[in-house]
Amino acid sequence: MSVPPACQLIPALESRRGVSCRGVVTAISTNALMEQLCLKYQQRPWTETLRLVYFCMDNPLRRPVSHAPDSPLLSCMEKIERTLHAKSMFSVMNALESLSRQKGLNVHVSPSGTSCYITSTMFYLEAQLGKDGNVMDVKLAHFGEAPMVCDDLVQLLRMKNYDAFGKILEDLSNMYQIPGNSEIKAKGYLALKALEKDLYSMSLLDRTQDVNRVTEILHGKVGHLVPRTGGSQVCGTKTVVTVEGSDMLHKLPLSPLIVDPQSGEDSNPAFLQLTDELTMDLPALFVLKFHQPVPMSSSSIEDIQRLTGIQISGLKLAPLYELIVQSALKEKRSEGLSTNESCFFVSLPDCPKHCYFINKDSEKSDLAGALVSKIPFSHPKCVPGVIEILRHQVAYNTLISSCVSDKHINEDDSELLYFEVVPHRNTSFCVFFLHPVEENLACVIIDVITSREVHCHVQLNPQDPALNCSDDFIARAVKRCMSVPVVMRAIFRNAAKVKADSETQDMDVDTKQPHEPPSEQITDSNSLKESPSVAGQHDLVVTDKPSITESTEENLSTAKLETLDDSMEKSNLSPRTETLCRAEEN
Repeated sequence: MSVPPACQLIPALESRRGVSCRGVVTAISTNALMEQLCLKYQQRPWTETLRLVYFCMDNPLRRPVSHAPDSPLLSCMEKIERTLHAKSMFSVMNALESLSRQKGLNVHVSPSGTSCYITSTMFYLEAQLGKDGNVMDVKLAHFGEAPMVCDDLVQLLRMKNYDAFGKILEDLSNMYQIPGNSEIKAKGYLALKALEKDLYSMSLLDRTQDVNRVTEILHGKVGHLVPRTGGSQVCGTKTVVTVEGSDMLHKLPLSPLIVDPQSGEDSNPAFLQLTDELTMDLPALFVLKFHQPVPMSSSSIEDIQRLTGIQISGLKLAPLYELIVQSALKEKRSEGLSTNESCFFVSLPDCPKHCYFINKDSEKSDLAGALVSKIPFSHPKCVPGVIEILRHQVAYNTLISSCVSDKHINEDDSELLYFEVVPHRNTSFCVFFLHPVEENLACVIIDVITSREVHCHVQLNPQDPALNCSDDFIARAVKRCMSVPVVMRAIFRNAAKVKADSETQDMDVDTKQPHEPPSEQITDSNSLKESPSVAGQHDLVVTDKPSITESTEENLSTAKLETLDDSMEKSNLSPRTETLCRAEEN
């Protein structure tokens, strides 16, 4: 079959659309156009038509990624591949070729047609397929190293998850984007391997045999360590350790600096001195990269820069609360909702709907912030301190985000409880609301001391009755659920219990019957219970659950370093909060 050049296909298609030689546009229906196309190609096998499409796509695919045009044809072809699930070997090979060229990599197919090689100057990846298109094996070889089997890449290709596979190809390419020749790039990869060994040594500190994943996340030096195999799948708020090019030279270790993890003091490892034998000046830096930028306060950013000794570039300061709201809406897949909105409606079971007004504007410099995408550093000793700062910041962000929802309009005439969230200072904020019994304002101050410690304080008008909630009760409620709406519901229910008991006491006085004064529904510091409401329900019935941060189901890993975010809701409530809410019905 002789294939005409791509430029000759354009006038052919235009004539089919009804454009005459005189430039007069004639009307033609879609059905008529499809009928003409069917008649033209009905005598040709589908394989020839498919090859023609690939031929037309070939030129734009070979261009660098940064200069690739927005090709509607390419987009349509990718959708077709996904729809067909790429079941045949021919389809899988073409999908790998297309994806590799999009990422600016070279691709070759073996003469037998069962192996696909994706190559660059610093690494190559080999995918072996069966005759039925099933992926049998995937091997990755870095510069000067023997190939290793990557089971995670095999699973991605078997699931036809080409988006995630393409992201890994992109990460592998970026790993070697270091100025210099192949030898310099190889030294950068060698430094990354040395860093990973040191991080693994630190992960063994104070580690017991029965330690679980959550404990590692919350208390481990480097959190929960996941070894890097080819690439890293990233979702939620996690950070990946890698190396990137730099405009300046930095002294990076080429060998592990921790010889004996237990030789240091205060559970901190002892590092070898940076000598010329152990280090090399490279135009590169280690970085902790986030899949989604993390809102961080100016003070947290300054602490990290002071710890690493390296400035974080490309930051744009803005009100911190505005950044937190923007990030929360993006997580809830509500990017279409204007980030200028400050009023959000949160629905909870067996409770009036909450309306939260978030005061995002602040003139205080320490309450400004920026979206941080990556944190550069040059020494492994910086990682534990950076992780602790991230834990603290994400815990604070999680509480503010719990007041954000994708509903900024009250869609019904149901009863509403109004709250205002206002920055206080540093990592504390205030929640203002009308007293449940009186008409004066009340306030709860929540101070996030660390990722594991929260202090709370209730402020009331001296003439107003107590809320039947001590500061300790509220602090433990915050640590358990990490949700402001759930905590406020607990406060209102306890206040309702006080009001109901007061009314009962008045009736008892009239009938001259004794009545015991109300008492706070807390048994001890290790269990947390809300007092029953008028309807006889119970809030936050938690007895044997781990503390706040122990209930967070995130990773803090190094090849995947996961922070404490991503624990809040995909809708209005997190899975953890939903569990607490459902416990009431039992």
